[in-house]
Amino acid sequence: MTMTLTHALLQRCAQGWLTVGAALGAALAGAAAHASVNDLPGGPAVRQLDLHPPMSAIAQQQQTLHYIMLVICLVIFVGVFGVMFYSILKHRKSVGHKAANFHESVTVEIAWTVVPLLIVIGMGAMATRTVVAMKDTSNADLTIKATGYQWKWGYDYLKGEGEGIAFLSTLDAAHRQMSSSGKPEGDNYLLKVDNPLVVPVDRKVRIVTTANDVIHAWMVPSLGVKQDAIPGFVRDTWFRANKTGDFYGQCAELCGKEHAYMPIHVKVVSHADYAAWVTLKLKEKAALADDPTKEWKLEELIARGEKVYAANCVACHRPDGKGVGTIKSLDGSAIVLNDPAQQVKILLNGAANGAMPAWKQLSDTEIAAVTTFTKNSWSNKTGKLVQPAEIVAARK
Repeated sequence: MTMTLTHALLQRCAQGWLTVGAALGAALAGAAAHASVNDLPGGPAVRQLDLHPPMSAIAQQQQTLHYIMLVICLVIFVGVFGVMFYSILKHRKSVGHKAANFHESVTVEIAWTVVPLLIVIGMGAMATRTVVAMKDTSNADLTIKATGYQWKWGYDYLKGEGEGIAFLSTLDAAHRQMSSSGKPEGDNYLLKVDNPLVVPVDRKVRIVTTANDVIHAWMVPSLGVKQDAIPGFVRDTWFRANKTGDFYGQCAELCGKEHAYMPIHVKVVSHADYAAWVTLKLKEKAALADDPTKEWKLEELIARGEKVYAANCVACHRPDGKGVGTIKSLDGSAIVLNDPAQQVKILLNGAANGAMPAWKQLSDTEIAAVTTFTKNSWSNKTGKLVQPAEIVAARK
């Protein structure tokens, strides 16, 4: 019986070591896989400890202030704990020292009140210069409104060169698929978007932030900007990039289940390249200007709606129209198959306490197109179509 127990124990130990070996092997394999990831210029770096390299004057001030505060805190730490440990070691009872018997000292009381007060005042004075500069959004060359949606950003160029340009910026579909498959690739994983925010170098850009649904936050560390986007409120911040390049950030406020898929990509270009981009975008806007009175054919609306669905809806609804978790399937849905007015109402106003967001920011033609697309895709072969004029009426 003893031999049997011994054999069983040895077998268990061997199995345990095999398990540990497999775990170590998997860890090493994972480390090897991640070893191919490189620093992303304008974004996060591998094993990053410091702040992002500053690419604006404000970001440079923030970094300088950060270092000064660290030095002050380090000096205080070393001074306080140095005196404390010295006193403990050199004046301990075991070497013959006796505790002193005295009442409080007015001089000491004044010293440890005045000195910290002066330190705090000094730190506050240095910080005030940077904080005031961060909030001075006057005399901007360009004003852009950044609206947070679950889960993407909408950009509207309100003032300056490019005024009238507007678009949505969404996580690249390939990166969303990589996340779902658990196989991340590339240095810009979960930071690539379909439409980056394009601005000119060495120009003061004012960012006006708000939100459509919940609180978001617009943050680009390299440019030294972070501003909450709150529904029903308007906040603003600014930056002036001193170099061309791509700079990345993310929504910095927990905004729901897709919070990790709401990146920010700011593309800073030369003045000539920016002027060319503005010209191109304005031409595209004129070409895509939708006349809500136009009568569309079924095939045209389906083709347009497929693009709208791919750009806006697949983040929650699958490309095949099936449900995902608590999200209901569009394929075979009674709402989609039957009354168009009910489906349009949901698209305009949202549903399920915000689980289905409102899409009022889409044009009348886009809403009509995506409604028609869902009614005539997958197994939904209704033959029904919704014209933009019906959306205009539904908005009233």
